[in-house]
Amino acid sequence: MAIQIIAIVLALGLLIFLAYRGYPVIIIAPLVTLLAVVLSGGLLLPSYTETYMTNAANYVKSFFPIFLLGAIFGKVMEMSGAAASIAQTIVKKLGSKRAILSVVLACSALTYGGVSLFVVAFAVYPFAAAIFKEADIPKRLIPGTIALGAFTYTMDALPGTPQIQNIIPTNYFGTDTYAAPLIGIIGAIIVFVGGMIWLERRRKQALVKGEGYGTGHINEPETTENASLPNFCLAIVPLVLVILFNYLFSRSGISVKNWYDQTVLAETFNIANVSTVTSSWSLIVALTIGVLAAMLLNVKRIKVKLASGLTAAAMGSLLAIFNTASEVGFGNVVKTLPGFKVIQDSVFNASSNPLVSEAIAVNVLAGITGSASGGLSIALEVMGSHYLQLAQNLGITPEMLHRIASMASGGMDTLPHNGAVITLLAITGLTHRQSYKDIFVVTILKTAAVFILAFSASLFI
Repeated sequence: MAIQIIAIVLALGLLIFLAYRGYPVIIIAPLVTLLAVVLSGGLLLPSYTETYMTNAANYVKSFFPIFLLGAIFGKVMEMSGAAASIAQTIVKKLGSKRAILSVVLACSALTYGGVSLFVVAFAVYPFAAAIFKEADIPKRLIPGTIALGAFTYTMDALPGTPQIQNIIPTNYFGTDTYAAPLIGIIGAIIVFVGGMIWLERRRKQALVKGEGYGTGHINEPETTENASLPNFCLAIVPLVLVILFNYLFSRSGISVKNWYDQTVLAETFNIANVSTVTSSWSLIVALTIGVLAAMLLNVKRIKVKLASGLTAAAMGSLLAIFNTASEVGFGNVVKTLPGFKVIQDSVFNASSNPLVSEAIAVNVLAGITGSASGGLSIALEVMGSHYLQLAQNLGITPEMLHRIASMASGGMDTLPHNGAVITLLAITGLTHRQSYKDIFVVTILKTAAVFILAFSASLFI
């Protein structure tokens, strides 16, 4: 049994090490998976074709429309100039005296409106650099500021956020994106306040030391002509429409769950419980409406580069979903290995409270894989049904499980090998040594918030 446990730990260690070194997860995930199978004495080819590939394909089937539409929406918002208009307006209105707050709010508005995290970083960085330079705040604080607005509470804590980390739990718990709104809002407040206190403290420390924006930086944004940018009031329309229609199609009388006959869904499409797909369907329709609205904002500007923009969005979505699906396949093979039972029991026994146990499992797996969506998917694929059954026995709602799992995914995932972290640093032209500390602190605040909320809830169980 010791060898079988070592096989899993070794596979996990290689996955995190090779991902950190820049090797593609699509290739290394199946390789380390098969290594774990061989060392555990399992059947190599059946494990690959029937377990790994089947579960990876199921994940693509469930979430590819959301990955694709999310990427297209973000790209169209970028091409139309709407994303830049929103960021620029918020930054200018609040001014250099509130530089950090303005950048956080600009990122938050875009992320909560459905723009992908990567597009947000690209859209906001030029304005963040300009206002930080004007306020003479060290450039090294920009990544942490963008991370607070885009990688934390708007990604998975605030109810209704259309980011994938808030969609994944719906497939396992039969919930929707607005699950446990009070818990999500409380968690978001904790993270926002804590993150702002940290960043402002870092700014004041730099001011005392006489450290300004700095010189000799790379990837400094060029000044661009903004005359063709849409008006702010028009630019936010697509974001508002995504949020509004996502809610209407999830929870109102026109919910997508009422669009089709339940008997037909069960007999023809094998959908026994329409609640498991309601959130995905509602977001698909809402994002489609958002894409069309964003295109109409600036038809002339988009028309010139629509083909190349859609191609880039499609390629980006393919890479993102296949990376995550590869990690899901890895998790599903690992859970069939004999050594996993010991690891699983250790996580389960860490706490009798399913909320705390779930938070631990998601955090650990998100940290190992360097992916919030990947770690979340693995944890819920492997242990979601167990947590749901245990929660029901204790009177805990599936909505609570959803919100805790979603928030937990966005904490330890931002270890140095995380793709979003690496991309953000590349965009800003900074290094891990210069800026990673602030990224880590503002994102780890959510991990702390999750455990505070999970332990608090356990007092009433």
